[in-house]
Amino acid sequence: MLKRALILLVFITTLFGGVEAQSISEQTKRREEIEREIAFLDRQLAANKSKQLASTKELNFIQRKITNRKRLLSQIESEIQTIDLLSVRKAKEIDLLNSDLSNLKKRYSHLVYNAYKHRDRTVWILYVLASDNLEQGYRRWSYLKSYSQALKTNAKAIKERSIRLRDEVKRLGDMRMESLKMQKKREQEYKSLAQEEKRARDIISQLSKKEREFRGQLTEKRREMERLNREIERILAEAAKEKKSVDYKEAAADRALSDKFENNKGRLPWPVKEGVIIEQFGQHIHPVFKNIKLPFNNGVNISTTLNAQAICVFDGVVKQILVMPGYNQCVLVQHGNYYTFYTKLERVIVKSGDAVKTGQPLGTLAEAEGNSVLHFQLWSGTTKQNPEHWISR
Repeated sequence: MLKRALILLVFITTLFGGVEAQSISEQTKRREEIEREIAFLDRQLAANKSKQLASTKELNFIQRKITNRKRLLSQIESEIQTIDLLSVRKAKEIDLLNSDLSNLKKRYSHLVYNAYKHRDRTVWILYVLASDNLEQGYRRWSYLKSYSQALKTNAKAIKERSIRLRDEVKRLGDMRMESLKMQKKREQEYKSLAQEEKRARDIISQLSKKEREFRGQLTEKRREMERLNREIERILAEAAKEKKSVDYKEAAADRALSDKFENNKGRLPWPVKEGVIIEQFGQHIHPVFKNIKLPFNNGVNISTTLNAQAICVFDGVVKQILVMPGYNQCVLVQHGNYYTFYTKLERVIVKSGDAVKTGQPLGTLAEAEGNSVLHFQLWSGTTKQNPEHWISR
């Protein structure tokens, strides 16, 4: 019965242990991704602080850090629970291994004792020779042979169980150490979160005294954004009209490229080598003045390293290059019926009509308070899309 229970537990542990081990590996990977983004935000904040002590940009960085810190804490909690669950299973497996080893040792002692009692080989030989017939003699000889084999098999099983038990005890110890390590990390992260939340409150307190100044900046930002959006919508409307023309000859190629683009939804590369989204797609409220709506964001704003390159996210053709107030130089790339738009470039290294490939640099981003920011949009025909649904995470 015990042996069956051991076999069942080993099977279950092997099955679920593999799943849980994979789960821990995936969780660790997700945690490390969040930690890398937090570290990147720290570098961005360091660059930003040298330019301005308190700004909405710094507040955006810190609020993004707070969001990531909470995600990190949730991830750490999940890892601790998984490790603790595995530890409980491992402890049960060790208990059964101990019981099985104890039974094996008892059985081995019994075999050795019987062998010792009948250690005189003459007795064994006479036992075989005293058989009534050849068949009985063969059975007796086989029994004696199997007895000897049973001793060897039992000894080997004891050795294997002992080695496995030692290994499992070590694994359990490692799991418990990892759990303690993660619990300590969780405490440190809670302290960091409290500090960041305090810093966010301090910045909000400072900025709340400058409402008139920010309202003026916001009005100008809204004008710039509206001009940009009108221009993009005009260009895309003209492109849609052109495609409906009977003279348009690229319909088949457009469809093929569009299908490829669409099949990569959620897997497109980032439009910068390293960065973090500080302003998301859609309508949002001002982070300080809750009664003020920010202009609708047709894309995402990605903070990146100073003068980083804007990178094309998919094969396509440069449709147009624009210069817009507040957005510097802008590059519009067509991917069949899809379009990607890259703005705030200081220098552009492609020209209208160029065929571009996935990962190809389009230009260098302008400086913005110690680092650079790319405003990135993605359109399906004349319908704006949330870029976060398209680029890889």
